[in-house]
Amino acid sequence: MPSLVSHPDEVKILSRRFGQGAADIEKYLEMDGYKAVQAAIEKGPDWIIAEMKASGLRGRGGAGFPTGMKWSFVPKQSAKPKYVLVNGDESEPGTCKDHLIFLHDPHAVIEGTMIAGLAIGSKLGFIYLRGEYRYLLKIVEKAVADAYAKGFLGKNIFGTGVDFDIVTQTGAGAYEVGEESALMESLEGKRGVPRIKPPFPAVVGLYGGPTVINNAETIATAPHILLMGGEAYAKVGSERNGGTRLFGISGHVERPGVYELPMGYNLKRAIYEVGGGIRGGKKLKAVVPGGSSTPVLLPEEIDIGLDFDQLGKAGSMLGSGGIVVLDETVSIVEFALRTISFYQHESCGWCIPCREGTDWLKKSIGRIYAGGGMEKDIDNIRYLAENMMGRTFCPLGDAAAMPTLGFVKKFRQEFEDYVNGKARSETPLLQISGAH
Repeated sequence: MPSLVSHPDEVKILSRRFGQGAADIEKYLEMDGYKAVQAAIEKGPDWIIAEMKASGLRGRGGAGFPTGMKWSFVPKQSAKPKYVLVNGDESEPGTCKDHLIFLHDPHAVIEGTMIAGLAIGSKLGFIYLRGEYRYLLKIVEKAVADAYAKGFLGKNIFGTGVDFDIVTQTGAGAYEVGEESALMESLEGKRGVPRIKPPFPAVVGLYGGPTVINNAETIATAPHILLMGGEAYAKVGSERNGGTRLFGISGHVERPGVYELPMGYNLKRAIYEVGGGIRGGKKLKAVVPGGSSTPVLLPEEIDIGLDFDQLGKAGSMLGSGGIVVLDETVSIVEFALRTISFYQHESCGWCIPCREGTDWLKKSIGRIYAGGGMEKDIDNIRYLAENMMGRTFCPLGDAAAMPTLGFVKKFRQEFEDYVNGKARSETPLLQISGAH
Protein backbone atom coordinates (compact mmCIF):
# COMPACT_ATOMS: atom_id res chain seq x y z
CA MET A 1 0.00 0.00 0.00
CA PRO A 2 1.46 3.41 -0.94
CA SER A 3 2.65 5.58 1.95
CA LEU A 4 0.38 8.53 2.76
CA VAL A 5 1.71 12.07 3.15
CA SER A 6 0.31 14.52 5.67
CA HIS A 7 0.57 18.16 6.76
CA PRO A 8 -0.72 20.05 9.83
CA ASP A 9 -2.84 22.38 7.67
CA GLU A 10 -4.93 19.48 6.38
CA VAL A 11 -8.56 19.17 7.44
CA LYS A 12 -9.22 15.46 7.21
CA ILE A 13 -12.86 14.84 6.43
CA LEU A 14 -12.88 12.80 3.24
CA SER A 15 -9.45 11.31 3.97
CA ARG A 16 -9.94 10.61 7.67
CA ARG A 17 -10.17 6.88 7.09
CA PHE A 18 -7.16 6.71 4.73
CA GLY A 19 -4.56 4.29 6.04
CA GLN A 20 -7.01 2.93 8.65
CA GLY A 21 -7.97 -0.28 6.85
CA ALA A 22 -11.45 1.02 5.98
CA ALA A 23 -11.59 -1.03 2.78
CA ASP A 24 -12.65 -3.76 5.20
CA ILE A 25 -16.34 -3.36 5.91
CA GLU A 26 -16.02 -4.12 9.63
CA LYS A 27 -13.44 -1.38 10.06
CA TYR A 28 -15.60 0.98 8.00
CA LEU A 29 -18.55 0.27 10.30
CA GLU A 30 -16.39 1.04 13.34
CA MET A 31 -15.67 4.47 11.81
CA ASP A 32 -19.31 5.57 11.36
CA GLY A 33 -19.76 3.63 8.13
CA TYR A 34 -23.27 3.37 6.66
CA LYS A 35 -24.76 5.60 9.39
CA ALA A 36 -25.33 8.44 6.94
CA VAL A 37 -27.33 6.33 4.49
CA GLN A 38 -29.53 5.00 7.29
CA ALA A 39 -30.24 8.57 8.35
CA ALA A 40 -30.99 9.40 4.72
CA ILE A 41 -33.54 6.56 4.51
CA GLU A 42 -35.19 7.74 7.73
CA LYS A 43 -35.34 11.47 6.86
CA GLY A 44 -36.05 11.25 3.14
CA PRO A 45 -34.97 12.84 -0.13
CA ASP A 46 -35.95 16.43 0.69
CA TRP A 47 -33.70 16.39 3.76
CA ILE A 48 -30.79 14.92 1.77
CA ILE A 49 -30.99 17.57 -0.94
CA ALA A 50 -31.40 20.36 1.60
CA GLU A 51 -28.25 19.26 3.44
CA MET A 52 -26.31 18.92 0.19
CA LYS A 53 -27.36 22.41 -0.89
CA ALA A 54 -26.43 23.84 2.52
CA SER A 55 -23.00 22.21 2.30
CA GLY A 56 -21.91 24.30 -0.68
CA LEU A 57 -20.36 21.17 -2.21
CA ARG A 58 -19.48 21.75 -5.85
CA GLY A 59 -18.57 19.00 -8.30
CA ARG A 60 -15.05 17.74 -7.70
CA GLY A 61 -14.61 16.45 -11.24
CA GLY A 62 -13.77 19.91 -12.53
CA ALA A 63 -16.97 21.67 -13.58
CA GLY A 64 -17.76 22.86 -10.06
CA PHE A 65 -21.55 22.72 -10.39
CA PRO A 66 -23.42 22.72 -7.03
CA THR A 67 -24.14 19.10 -6.17
CA GLY A 68 -27.38 19.59 -4.25
CA MET A 69 -28.81 21.68 -7.06
CA LYS A 70 -27.78 19.05 -9.61
CA TRP A 71 -29.62 16.35 -7.68
CA SER A 72 -32.72 18.53 -7.36
CA PHE A 73 -32.98 18.85 -11.16
CA VAL A 74 -33.98 15.18 -11.51
CA PRO A 75 -37.77 15.00 -11.92
CA LYS A 76 -39.57 13.36 -9.02
CA GLN A 77 -41.86 11.44 -11.35
CA SER A 78 -40.50 9.49 -14.32
CA ALA A 79 -41.87 6.81 -16.61
CA LYS A 80 -38.35 5.38 -16.90
CA PRO A 81 -36.00 4.15 -14.16
CA LYS A 82 -33.58 6.66 -12.64
CA TYR A 83 -29.87 6.00 -12.28
CA VAL A 84 -26.81 7.17 -10.36
CA LEU A 85 -23.52 7.07 -12.23
CA VAL A 86 -20.20 7.53 -10.39
CA ASN A 87 -17.48 8.90 -12.64
CA GLY A 88 -14.25 7.22 -11.53
CA ASP A 89 -12.65 7.65 -14.96
CA GLU A 90 -9.82 9.77 -13.53
CA SER A 91 -7.75 10.57 -16.62
CA GLU A 92 -6.72 14.24 -16.38
CA PRO A 93 -2.91 14.51 -16.36
CA GLY A 94 -1.72 15.82 -13.01
CA THR A 95 -4.73 14.30 -11.19
CA CYS A 96 -4.33 11.43 -8.75
CA LYS A 97 -6.98 11.66 -6.03
CA ASP A 98 -9.88 9.36 -6.87
CA HIS A 99 -7.70 6.28 -6.88
CA LEU A 100 -6.83 6.96 -3.21
CA ILE A 101 -10.52 6.98 -2.33
CA PHE A 102 -11.13 3.66 -4.12
CA LEU A 103 -7.98 2.21 -2.55
CA HIS A 104 -8.50 3.31 1.06
CA ASP A 105 -12.23 4.01 1.44
CA PRO A 106 -14.31 2.26 -1.26
CA HIS A 107 -17.33 1.95 1.03
CA ALA A 108 -17.59 5.75 1.14
CA VAL A 109 -18.20 5.67 -2.62
CA ILE A 110 -20.79 2.91 -2.19
CA GLU A 111 -22.56 4.75 0.63
CA GLY A 112 -22.47 8.03 -1.29
CA THR A 113 -23.96 6.31 -4.34
CA MET A 114 -26.80 5.00 -2.21
CA ILE A 115 -27.42 8.48 -0.76
CA ALA A 116 -27.56 10.01 -4.23
CA GLY A 117 -29.97 7.24 -5.25
CA LEU A 118 -32.25 7.94 -2.29
CA ALA A 119 -32.18 11.66 -3.09
CA ILE A 120 -33.45 11.20 -6.64
CA GLY A 121 -35.55 8.06 -6.24
CA SER A 122 -33.19 5.65 -7.98
CA LYS A 123 -32.80 1.97 -7.28
CA LEU A 124 -29.61 1.33 -9.30
CA GLY A 125 -26.16 2.87 -9.29
CA PHE A 126 -23.08 2.31 -11.46
CA ILE A 127 -19.48 2.83 -10.38
CA TYR A 128 -17.36 3.38 -13.50
CA LEU A 129 -13.61 3.01 -13.02
CA ARG A 130 -10.87 4.21 -15.33
CA GLY A 131 -9.56 1.39 -17.51
CA GLU A 132 -6.02 1.66 -16.10
CA TYR A 133 -7.46 1.32 -12.59
CA ARG A 134 -8.23 -2.35 -13.02
CA TYR A 135 -6.05 -3.10 -9.99
CA LEU A 136 -8.65 -1.22 -7.95
CA LEU A 137 -11.57 -3.15 -9.42
CA LYS A 138 -11.04 -6.12 -7.08
CA ILE A 139 -11.04 -3.80 -4.08
CA VAL A 140 -14.26 -2.10 -5.16
CA GLU A 141 -15.97 -5.35 -6.16
CA LYS A 142 -15.09 -6.92 -2.80
CA ALA A 143 -16.50 -3.87 -0.99
CA VAL A 144 -19.73 -4.14 -3.02
CA ALA A 145 -19.96 -7.89 -2.34
CA ASP A 146 -19.43 -7.32 1.40
CA ALA A 147 -22.17 -4.68 1.41
CA TYR A 148 -24.54 -7.17 -0.24
CA ALA A 149 -23.57 -9.84 2.28
CA LYS A 150 -24.46 -7.48 5.13
CA GLY A 151 -27.83 -6.66 3.60
CA PHE A 152 -26.78 -3.08 2.90
CA LEU A 153 -27.34 -3.54 -0.85
CA GLY A 154 -30.02 -5.45 -2.76
CA LYS A 155 -33.60 -6.00 -1.66
CA ASN A 156 -34.93 -4.52 1.58
CA ILE A 157 -31.66 -2.79 2.60
CA PHE A 158 -31.20 -2.43 6.36
CA GLY A 159 -34.63 -4.05 6.69
CA THR A 160 -36.32 -0.81 5.63
CA GLY A 161 -38.16 -2.03 2.54
CA VAL A 162 -35.93 0.08 0.27
CA ASP A 163 -34.14 -1.61 -2.65
CA PHE A 164 -30.82 -0.47 -4.12
CA ASP A 165 -28.25 -2.23 -6.30
CA ILE A 166 -24.77 -1.26 -7.50
CA VAL A 167 -22.92 -2.45 -10.60
CA THR A 168 -19.20 -1.87 -11.23
CA GLN A 169 -17.69 -1.26 -14.66
CA THR A 170 -14.28 -0.35 -16.07
CA GLY A 171 -13.49 1.62 -19.18
CA ALA A 172 -10.86 0.94 -21.81
CA GLY A 173 -8.51 3.82 -21.09
CA ALA A 174 -10.16 6.60 -23.11
CA TYR A 175 -9.78 10.12 -21.65
CA GLU A 176 -12.87 11.22 -23.58
CA VAL A 177 -15.07 8.91 -21.49
CA GLY A 178 -14.53 11.24 -18.52
CA GLU A 179 -17.10 13.52 -20.20
CA GLU A 180 -20.47 12.62 -18.74
CA SER A 181 -22.41 11.90 -21.94
CA ALA A 182 -19.51 9.91 -23.43
CA LEU A 183 -19.40 7.99 -20.15
CA MET A 184 -23.05 7.04 -20.57
CA GLU A 185 -22.44 5.95 -24.16
CA SER A 186 -19.55 3.74 -23.03
CA LEU A 187 -21.59 2.22 -20.21
CA GLU A 188 -24.34 1.38 -22.69
CA GLY A 189 -21.80 -0.57 -24.75
CA LYS A 190 -21.35 2.02 -27.49
CA ARG A 191 -18.35 3.99 -28.65
CA GLY A 192 -17.49 6.58 -26.00
CA VAL A 193 -18.32 9.78 -27.90
CA PRO A 194 -20.28 12.74 -26.50
CA ARG A 195 -23.97 13.33 -26.98
CA ILE A 196 -25.50 16.58 -28.17
CA LYS A 197 -27.07 18.55 -25.31
CA PRO A 198 -29.86 19.23 -24.51
CA PRO A 199 -31.40 16.98 -23.36
CA PHE A 200 -29.28 16.86 -20.22
CA PRO A 201 -28.67 13.67 -18.20
CA ALA A 202 -30.94 14.78 -15.34
CA VAL A 203 -33.88 14.40 -17.74
CA VAL A 204 -32.66 11.95 -20.43
CA GLY A 205 -29.53 10.13 -19.38
CA LEU A 206 -28.40 6.54 -19.08
CA TYR A 207 -30.69 4.20 -21.06
CA GLY A 208 -32.95 7.22 -21.61
CA GLY A 209 -33.77 7.58 -17.92
CA PRO A 210 -33.10 10.53 -15.58
CA THR A 211 -29.50 10.23 -14.36
CA VAL A 212 -27.26 11.87 -11.80
CA ILE A 213 -23.56 11.76 -12.73
CA ASN A 214 -20.95 12.81 -10.19
CA ASN A 215 -17.22 12.42 -9.75
CA ALA A 216 -16.07 9.78 -7.24
CA GLU A 217 -14.74 12.42 -4.83
CA THR A 218 -18.06 14.27 -4.89
CA ILE A 219 -20.02 11.09 -4.18
CA ALA A 220 -17.65 9.93 -1.41
CA THR A 221 -18.09 13.29 0.33
CA ALA A 222 -21.88 12.95 0.65
CA PRO A 223 -21.88 10.60 3.70
CA HIS A 224 -19.54 12.96 5.58
CA ILE A 225 -21.81 15.92 4.84
CA LEU A 226 -24.89 14.16 6.18
CA LEU A 227 -23.05 13.09 9.34
CA MET A 228 -21.57 16.51 10.19
CA GLY A 229 -24.37 18.63 8.72
CA GLY A 230 -24.38 20.70 5.58
CA GLU A 231 -23.83 24.06 7.29
CA ALA A 232 -20.90 22.77 9.34
CA TYR A 233 -19.28 21.37 6.20
CA ALA A 234 -19.78 24.66 4.32
CA LYS A 235 -18.01 26.63 7.06
CA VAL A 236 -14.80 24.65 6.52
CA GLY A 237 -14.35 26.13 3.03
CA SER A 238 -14.62 29.57 1.46
CA GLU A 239 -17.62 31.56 0.29
CA ARG A 240 -19.73 29.60 -2.23
CA ASN A 241 -17.11 26.81 -2.09
CA GLY A 242 -17.96 24.55 0.81
CA GLY A 243 -15.76 22.02 2.56
CA THR A 244 -12.44 20.51 1.64
CA ARG A 245 -10.80 19.16 -1.48
CA LEU A 246 -8.18 16.52 -2.25
CA PHE A 247 -5.39 18.47 -3.94
CA GLY A 248 -2.64 16.60 -5.78
CA ILE A 249 0.61 18.57 -5.59
CA SER A 250 3.14 17.24 -8.09
CA GLY A 251 6.08 18.31 -10.21
CA HIS A 252 9.12 20.12 -8.83
CA VAL A 253 8.22 20.23 -5.13
CA GLU A 254 9.99 18.67 -2.16
CA ARG A 255 6.92 16.84 -0.81
CA PRO A 256 4.63 15.79 -3.67
CA GLY A 257 1.42 14.09 -2.64
CA VAL A 258 -2.35 14.31 -2.22
CA TYR A 259 -3.45 16.61 0.60
CA GLU A 260 -6.94 17.42 1.90
CA LEU A 261 -7.12 21.18 2.29
CA PRO A 262 -10.00 23.60 2.87
CA MET A 263 -11.48 25.17 -0.24
CA GLY A 264 -9.96 28.62 -0.60
CA TYR A 265 -6.59 27.58 0.82
CA ASN A 266 -3.83 29.79 -0.53
CA LEU A 267 -2.06 28.30 -3.57
CA LYS A 268 1.31 29.83 -2.65
CA ARG A 269 1.14 28.24 0.80
CA ALA A 270 0.10 24.95 -0.75
CA ILE A 271 3.29 24.95 -2.84
CA TYR A 272 5.80 26.38 -0.36
CA GLU A 273 4.47 25.08 2.96
CA VAL A 274 2.38 21.97 2.27
CA GLY A 275 4.46 20.88 -0.74
CA GLY A 276 7.73 21.89 0.89
CA GLY A 277 8.78 24.46 -1.68
CA ILE A 278 10.57 24.13 -5.00
CA ARG A 279 12.77 21.06 -5.23
CA GLY A 280 16.53 21.61 -4.97
CA GLY A 281 16.14 25.30 -4.09
CA LYS A 282 15.41 26.26 -7.68
CA LYS A 283 13.15 29.11 -8.78
CA LEU A 284 9.49 28.70 -9.60
CA LYS A 285 8.65 29.24 -13.27
CA ALA A 286 4.96 28.35 -13.61
CA VAL A 287 2.06 26.51 -11.98
CA VAL A 288 -0.74 24.54 -13.61
CA PRO A 289 -3.38 24.83 -10.85
CA GLY A 290 -6.01 22.21 -11.66
CA GLY A 291 -4.85 19.52 -14.07
CA SER A 292 -3.43 19.81 -17.57
CA SER A 293 -6.47 21.54 -19.09
CA THR A 294 -6.25 24.60 -16.81
CA PRO A 295 -4.41 27.75 -17.97
CA VAL A 296 -0.95 28.27 -16.47
CA LEU A 297 -0.21 30.81 -13.72
CA LEU A 298 2.98 32.84 -13.34
CA PRO A 299 4.85 33.01 -9.98
CA GLU A 300 3.41 36.47 -9.28
CA GLU A 301 -0.14 35.11 -9.76
CA ILE A 302 -0.15 32.30 -7.19
CA ASP A 303 -0.98 34.28 -4.05
CA ILE A 304 -4.60 33.27 -4.53
CA GLY A 305 -7.24 31.03 -2.95
CA LEU A 306 -7.81 27.55 -4.31
CA ASP A 307 -11.49 27.62 -5.15
CA PHE A 308 -13.59 27.77 -8.30
CA ASP A 309 -14.38 31.48 -8.09
CA GLN A 310 -10.98 32.92 -7.20
CA LEU A 311 -9.10 30.95 -9.83
CA GLY A 312 -11.79 31.77 -12.38
CA LYS A 313 -11.30 35.49 -11.76
CA ALA A 314 -7.55 34.97 -12.24
CA GLY A 315 -8.15 33.54 -15.72
CA SER A 316 -7.59 29.90 -14.82
CA MET A 317 -9.62 27.07 -13.26
CA LEU A 318 -9.61 24.84 -10.19
CA GLY A 319 -10.41 21.90 -12.46
CA SER A 320 -9.63 18.51 -10.96
CA GLY A 321 -7.39 19.88 -8.21
CA GLY A 322 -4.15 18.64 -9.76
CA ILE A 323 -1.49 21.28 -8.99
CA VAL A 324 1.57 20.83 -11.23
CA VAL A 325 4.62 22.89 -10.23
CA LEU A 326 7.28 23.75 -12.85
CA ASP A 327 10.72 25.07 -11.94
CA GLU A 328 13.11 27.27 -13.93
CA THR A 329 14.62 24.31 -15.83
CA VAL A 330 11.39 23.52 -17.69
CA SER A 331 10.97 24.43 -21.35
CA ILE A 332 7.45 25.81 -21.58
CA VAL A 333 7.46 25.09 -25.32
CA GLU A 334 8.23 21.44 -24.62
CA PHE A 335 5.61 21.34 -21.85
CA ALA A 336 3.06 22.86 -24.24
CA LEU A 337 3.96 20.23 -26.84
CA ARG A 338 3.56 17.39 -24.35
CA THR A 339 0.20 18.80 -23.26
CA ILE A 340 -1.25 19.21 -26.73
CA SER A 341 0.14 15.82 -27.81
CA PHE A 342 -1.97 14.23 -25.09
CA TYR A 343 -5.16 15.97 -26.21
CA GLN A 344 -4.48 15.30 -29.88
CA HIS A 345 -4.09 11.61 -29.09
CA GLU A 346 -7.19 11.47 -26.88
CA SER A 347 -9.57 13.41 -29.15
CA CYS A 348 -12.36 11.08 -30.24
CA GLY A 349 -12.39 12.74 -33.66
CA TRP A 350 -16.12 13.51 -33.51
CA CYS A 351 -15.83 17.29 -33.98
CA ILE A 352 -13.80 18.93 -36.73
CA PRO A 353 -12.56 21.85 -34.56
CA CYS A 354 -11.18 19.39 -31.99
CA ARG A 355 -9.94 16.70 -34.38
CA GLU A 356 -8.22 19.07 -36.80
CA GLY A 357 -7.41 21.78 -34.26
CA THR A 358 -5.48 19.55 -31.86
CA ASP A 359 -3.56 18.02 -34.76
CA TRP A 360 -2.53 21.41 -36.18
CA LEU A 361 -1.63 22.77 -32.76
CA LYS A 362 0.60 19.77 -32.15
CA LYS A 363 2.28 20.16 -35.55
CA SER A 364 2.79 23.90 -35.10
CA ILE A 365 4.20 23.70 -31.57
CA GLY A 366 6.31 20.70 -32.57
CA ARG A 367 7.78 22.63 -35.50
CA ILE A 368 8.71 25.54 -33.23
CA TYR A 369 10.21 23.21 -30.63
CA ALA A 370 12.35 21.49 -33.27
CA GLY A 371 13.72 24.81 -34.53
CA GLY A 372 11.78 24.91 -37.79
CA GLY A 373 9.12 27.42 -36.78
CA MET A 374 8.37 30.93 -37.96
CA GLU A 375 7.04 34.02 -36.19
CA LYS A 376 3.62 33.60 -37.81
CA ASP A 377 3.34 30.09 -36.32
CA ILE A 378 2.96 31.66 -32.88
CA ASP A 379 0.07 33.83 -34.07
CA ASN A 380 -1.47 30.86 -35.89
CA ILE A 381 -1.37 28.85 -32.66
CA ARG A 382 -3.37 31.55 -30.90
CA TYR A 383 -5.79 31.81 -33.82
CA LEU A 384 -6.35 28.06 -33.90
CA ALA A 385 -6.84 27.76 -30.14
CA GLU A 386 -9.22 30.72 -29.96
CA ASN A 387 -11.35 29.27 -32.76
CA MET A 388 -11.58 25.88 -31.08
CA MET A 389 -13.06 27.37 -27.91
CA GLY A 390 -16.78 26.74 -27.50
CA ARG A 391 -17.18 25.03 -30.87
CA THR A 392 -17.17 21.34 -29.89
CA PHE A 393 -19.78 18.90 -28.55
CA CYS A 394 -17.78 18.33 -25.37
CA PRO A 395 -15.15 20.26 -23.37
CA LEU A 396 -12.13 18.37 -24.80
CA GLY A 397 -11.60 21.04 -27.45
CA ASP A 398 -11.60 23.73 -24.75
CA ALA A 399 -9.36 21.55 -22.57
CA ALA A 400 -6.77 21.51 -25.35
CA ALA A 401 -7.16 25.17 -26.35
CA MET A 402 -7.17 26.84 -22.92
CA PRO A 403 -3.72 25.72 -21.71
CA THR A 404 -2.24 26.35 -25.17
CA LEU A 405 -3.50 29.93 -25.13
CA GLY A 406 -2.09 30.39 -21.65
CA PHE A 407 1.37 29.17 -22.65
CA VAL A 408 1.54 31.39 -25.73
CA LYS A 409 0.18 34.51 -24.02
CA LYS A 410 2.35 34.30 -20.92
CA PHE A 411 5.51 32.81 -22.42
CA ARG A 412 5.52 34.24 -25.93
CA GLN A 413 9.14 35.32 -25.57
CA GLU A 414 10.16 31.71 -25.03
CA PHE A 415 8.32 30.64 -28.20
CA GLU A 416 10.08 33.46 -30.07
CA ASP A 417 13.45 32.28 -28.71
CA TYR A 418 12.86 28.88 -30.31
CA VAL A 419 11.86 30.54 -33.58
CA ASN A 420 14.96 32.77 -33.53
CA GLY A 421 17.37 29.97 -32.70
CA LYS A 422 18.12 31.12 -29.14
CA ALA A 423 16.66 27.87 -27.80
CA ARG A 424 16.32 24.53 -29.52
CA SER A 425 15.44 20.90 -28.93
CA GLU A 426 17.87 18.13 -29.71
CA THR A 427 14.95 15.91 -30.75
CA PRO A 428 14.51 15.49 -34.53
CA LEU A 429 11.39 17.10 -36.00
CA LEU A 430 10.19 13.79 -37.48
CA GLN A 431 10.26 12.19 -34.04
CA ILE A 432 8.38 15.13 -32.52
CA SER A 433 5.66 15.17 -35.16
CA GLY A 434 4.98 11.48 -34.64
CA ALA A 435 5.11 11.52 -30.84
CA HIS A 436 2.10 10.96 -28.61
